[in-house]
Amino acid sequence: MGTEAKVTLAQRLKALGVLQGRGRQRTLVQLCHAGRLVGGLSVGWRVTPDEAIGPVTHAMGDLATRLKVLDVRTGPPMQLEVRFELPPDVLREDEGPRVRTEWWDVEDVPGLAHNLNDLYRDVRAVKCLVVLGEWEDMVQLWALSRPALRALLDEGLLDDARNVAALRSLLEA
Repeated sequence: MGTEAKVTLAQRLKALGVLQGRGRQRTLVQLCHAGRLVGGLSVGWRVTPDEAIGPVTHAMGDLATRLKVLDVRTGPPMQLEVRFELPPDVLREDEGPRVRTEWWDVEDVPGLAHNLNDLYRDVRAVKCLVVLGEWEDMVQLWALSRPALRALLDEGLLDDARNVAALRSLLEA
């Protein structure tokens, strides 16, 4: 009879290169809040989408860092006018990047995460946002590369994420 050593959450996260530091936190929301997840963000409940968009897009990286908020209208829902860049159309690469402006209705920071994931669904270099849940009156977000996201989804380690169905759909596209 062979004995298989059970891999802990911390060991798996370290193997993926998404865990830093030391501590006794045992869940993803606790690890995120403690600042141990690479790309993790703790966002206070009173923070509005227009206040959170800078740090969130910075964590996502690549083209997301070029997104600009042009106008904000308080709501509910809050309305954000955003300008963003997408890669060139494959049929018109000589025309360069595509720059667009849109108005978004956004209720809260998890809603912002949904819009950003949807916007960059086809841009593989932009990290996806996982809404881990709440801890200490803060929403816990995690910007993950697609390979790490796929591995954690396949292993069931993100089954408790608030947007797990949307993330699975995102990776199927």
